[in-house]
Amino acid sequence: MSRLCVPPPVPNAPPLGALLRRYAAGSPLTCEPVDEGLLNRGYRLCTTRGRFFLKHHFDPETADPAAIVRQHRATRRLADLGVPVAPPLPGRDGRTVAVVGGHAYALHPWIDGRHRHGGQLTPGQCGRLGSLLGAVHAGLEHVMPAHGRAGPAPAESADPADTFALIDDLLTRVRRHRPADSFDALARHRLLERRALLERHADRRPPRGGAVGWVHGDFHPFNVLYRGDAPAAIVDWDRLGVRPRAEEAVRAAAIFFVRPTGTLDLRRVRPYARAYRRAAGATPSQLAAAVHRVWWERLNDFWMLRWHYERGDTRADSQFPATAALAVWWTREYDAVCGAFVG
Repeated sequence: MSRLCVPPPVPNAPPLGALLRRYAAGSPLTCEPVDEGLLNRGYRLCTTRGRFFLKHHFDPETADPAAIVRQHRATRRLADLGVPVAPPLPGRDGRTVAVVGGHAYALHPWIDGRHRHGGQLTPGQCGRLGSLLGAVHAGLEHVMPAHGRAGPAPAESADPADTFALIDDLLTRVRRHRPADSFDALARHRLLERRALLERHADRRPPRGGAVGWVHGDFHPFNVLYRGDAPAAIVDWDRLGVRPRAEEAVRAAAIFFVRPTGTLDLRRVRPYARAYRRAAGATPSQLAAAVHRVWWERLNDFWMLRWHYERGDTRADSQFPATAALAVWWTREYDAVCGAFVG
């Protein structure tokens, strides 16, 4: 006679009994944490009725149930347009967000696939990736509320005076950190280097951003699942919002196509950007302006160091060497980078 397995304890274990009673998803067999996310918690869940992805919307900035419902509605409508997504499953009451103990959860079908960095893509597949993001932007423009298309005014670009003050504060934190280690040495080097770059280029501060629209908000390799050579699903829509669209295209490329040495693989950027422009209806001038704004953003951004020194959170430390080097390389190769996005 067979017996159901009792799932082993997992860190921050979700209340499986209470949650699965809200779905026609069977009884739990196994529940394993999925470690990729930086904001929220995810679990690979196997039950008597199949495999699922259970998402715990834990991050306070993205855990509002109304915002989660908006994300769910967007993915369902994008799926109807043929965009590869993984919409959530409705509960017995028809709702896609389950609030248990003050925490919001959603149950999604499990998507078999793997993540692929840009260096693992052929030029043709890079073009397909650009077309995919363009289809997301065009699709969101079609399915989201009309008032979102007007959107808020684009944000002001970073003020270098504020960045100089932040650099001074971070240098003080680096100096006081004990015991000093190799990360401290690299952080100090990059902070001093960045301050010199900003002093040299402070007059190139860009104006407000370009046309805004609904965007995924966090389009990077860990949020795109591949099955074979084709994208199987775009996941993690927590940052869905109204922002400059072309900047998301540039920002995503700077993550997908960055090499470990902190340079961009421009041979792959070109077909990606060309396909994105076609699918999204974006112009070369819009991409050029976005390149300038994202370059400036990178010069002034120190979120990884702030996590490390202000919050004691080291999860992003491994990304810092390449990311910090990219800002320096991008400044030196600015014209070549811009040319890859508009050519």
